[in-house]
Amino acid sequence: MIKLYLLGVLIALYSLCSISSCQSGKDIKTAQYAVNGQKIYINHCKNCHGDKGEGLGLLYPPLTDVEFLTKNRDHLSCIVKNGLEEEIVVAGKTFNTKMPANEILTDIDIAYVLTYITTNFGKQDKIFSLEEVQMSLKNCK
Repeated sequence: MIKLYLLGVLIALYSLCSISSCQSGKDIKTAQYAVNGQKIYINHCKNCHGDKGEGLGLLYPPLTDVEFLTKNRDHLSCIVKNGLEEEIVVAGKTFNTKMPANEILTDIDIAYVLTYITTNFGKQDKIFSLEEVQMSLKNCK
């Protein structure tokens, strides 16, 4: 009876290991970045951009426009860190409300929050690596 029970436990463990091994290291890292980014988003972005990145009318732009996120990927880190004062067009609408800088956020915080935004609202699957954020921030205008 005990041998049969142990065999069942071993089969269950093997099945669990097999299932979890289907996720690539990239998927796991993306999930880790997104979970950390969600916390940052809630504390620093949600009040203006909404629970689901939907924005607020013509006051604050949505963060769901895949075209904008893709086209401006190299500039997003700068926007998060330094804020934005210029007029932008997102989802076909013009926004000119000043976005404050988030100077308190570290480079890795920015990588996390941008990964959260682009994978959850922008339906992309590529993380913002720390190296990508640091390179983008060096090139801020």
